[in-house]
Parts: sequence; C-alpha cells; structure tokens
Amino acid sequence: MASTACKYLIAGSSHAALEAIHAIRMVDADGTLTVVSRDRGLPYSPTVLPYVVSGKLEPEAVALRDARYLEENAVELRNDAALRSLDAAGRRATLANGDICEFEKLLLATGATPIRPPITGLDNVPHHVLRTMEDAVGLRHAMSDAQSAIVLGAGLIGMHAAENLARAGLKVSIVEMYPQVLPGYFDAEAAAMITDAFSEAGVDMRLGQAAEAVNATAAGIELSLPDATVEGDILLVATGVRPVIDYLEGSGIETDEGVLVDDTMATSASGIWAAGDVAQARDFYGPDRRVGGILPGAVEQGRIAGMAMADDPGLKPYPGGVPLNTYSYFGHKAISVGRTAGGDGLAIETRREENSYLAVALDDGRLAGIAAIDRPLDAGVMWQMILRRIELGARLDEFLADPLTSGRRIMSETWR
Repeated sequence: MASTACKYLIAGSSHAALEAIHAIRMVDADGTLTVVSRDRGLPYSPTVLPYVVSGKLEPEAVALRDARYLEENAVELRNDAALRSLDAAGRRATLANGDICEFEKLLLATGATPIRPPITGLDNVPHHVLRTMEDAVGLRHAMSDAQSAIVLGAGLIGMHAAENLARAGLKVSIVEMYPQVLPGYFDAEAAAMITDAFSEAGVDMRLGQAAEAVNATAAGIELSLPDATVEGDILLVATGVRPVIDYLEGSGIETDEGVLVDDTMATSASGIWAAGDVAQARDFYGPDRRVGGILPGAVEQGRIAGMAMADDPGLKPYPGGVPLNTYSYFGHKAISVGRTAGGDGLAIETRREENSYLAVALDDGRLAGIAAIDRPLDAGVMWQMILRRIELGARLDEFLADPLTSGRRIMSETWR
C-alpha cells in the first residue's frame, strides 16, 4: 500500500474530468494534479463505443487526450485505479488496490454503470453491456462468431449499438418495454419516424414488449416476451445506467440518485465537487435536482467545477440542466434540445413534411424545447435560446419555417 498527495485529485477521466483539467490549468499551471481512472488506457468518450464494436474505429484511435497533452499539462494519470472509499473530512481517498491519495481538492467524475433489469434468468445467461472500452472489445469479439443479436433497450446506447451491429451484418432485434424508442428525447411521432428507418434497415423492432425471462439454448439466447420469443446469438443489455457512488458509503457526502451538488458543483463536503454522470444538479425547468447523463452537460459541469476548484474569478453559476442530444442513424439526423414531450403547461407546435419533422415547445411564448428529424438546426444556438428564455412572439412563424436561420439571427441580435 502506497500513499501519495496532490493539490487536485480528479476521480474519472472522461468529458467532465478533462474539462475540469482545462479550467484548472487556465488559472493554476503548477498545482499538482492527479487523475485516477477505473479504465486502463487514455481518456475516451463512451459515445464512441458502438463504433469500436462495429470495427469502424479501433480502440487505440479514440483517445480524447493523448500522452503529450497530459505531460504538457502536468497531469499524472493512474489507470486501473477506481475509488474504493473516501474520507471526506480527512481528505483521503482509498483506491481499489489499497493505495491512499491525499488531496486538497477533489472532483468526483466517476460516471455511471449499466443497470441490469430484474429479468428472470439474466444473471445465469452470458450477456453484454456497453459502458467501457473492455465492454466494447468484448462485444466486438463475440460478434465474430455471431449472426444475430438481441438488444434489450431502445435508449441512445441501445439504438447506437443496434445500428452498428446491423451494419456489421448481424440480424438485430430491439426489445423495448416502452411503446416507442428514445422516450426521453422525442415525442411519439418523431420516434415513429426513427423506428421506421430501423425497420427499413432490417432491424426487428419489438416495442411495448417487457422481457419476462431469458434462457441460454444450444443455439444461443432466447428472450421470452408476453406473447412471443426472440432468439439471438448474443444479448446486449442497454436498459439504462446509474451513477457510480458506492465508494461514498460512510463518507457523509449527501447523495440521492447521484451526488447532490450546488450551482458551483460543490458537494456537501468542503473541498469536494462532482460533475458529469455522477452529479445530481439543478434542473433548468424547476427546483428539483436531477442526474443529467448527457455529454454537453458533463462538459459544462466539469468546466464549472474546475473553475471553482481553482478559485477562478470568472466563475458563473450553473444555469441548470437542459437536455441536448444529436443522434445520427442510417443516414438520418435527429436533434433534441430541452423538453418537447408536452405537459407541464407547454404549448407544442409541430411541422411535418414528407421526410422531416419539427416539434417546438413554448412556455408562455418562450422557447422551452425543440426536436427535429432531418431538419437543419444549430443545437448550440437552440440551447442558448432556451437558457436565455428567448421570447419568440411575432417571430414564431419565421422560426417554425426556418429555425436554423431564424435562431442564428435571433441569437446574433441578443448577443449584440
């Protein structure tokens, strides 16, 4: 067992962690900085894993930062170094191998881990998840001997993986308990267009079907549904993720679904912050704190946390989480920013053309959310319009006709 000390300790090595490093080094170029990561290599984004599975990308070609960047920024990266426990008051972190890291300031950016649903037989059947590089390489290896796959879950991870499995030549079935794909991002009409594209590509879509049991057979995997069975050579479970916070037991740091943070990403313990998939931060649309789980949110939270850790005088509080996702599939593009599912007093305007769709959510005339299928949008501009509570008023018709040009014009006027 070894003991080391540093000024800044960052647990995790993906988007939130890297953005925090950048923010810290903008203010403090010399403070000792150590990153401990459960992964074995250079930092990468979980969003690239489906492409590693398909073979479109190689594991060694997806690093977000290379060794030179780490050296130039005086970052010590320790791999295979997950947190085991944390003494918040004593500012000491214990790693899985027993080593001790003492710190002045700590960022928890430990991400999330896959959820395995309580399906009869699942624990006894070989199956895959997709959250780490090891997961992706393992699934890619399994594909070499497979002709068919079952994907359980139609969220972003499941849909990305299913497309890449299909493009690799496997016969793919998607099983989803909800009646539509991507329910957290798109309304039923937009989701139906995405489903049609998958069906046209040969993917077997089993929506509104809750898996009841899974069994291993001589031929592979058999998944039992309420009124049918689905067979495949391999099974990918993509039914969601939850924050990795088990190491906080007994630490005294306040948690709920994730690590509770304020608007500077500070936890309830002095000198400790959290950001990214592990953080439960303020929601833009109300007083509740939520786990965001999206890449742009992780970047923003990591930047704020890093600025706070380095006492950057330019720090501004977190404005609240606004969902933002861009999703490409089988030659199509879907974008979702904010809320467009209706309810909560939102007024929804929709525009449907033969091959495209647009839904705009308004809250008292102000943009609250927008989603589009094969319609040009600037997601960053839409995000800023929502955060700034831009009132569309007399410009609504213009905006609905061409949200890309109109949105950029409105934001240009606002920035002036």
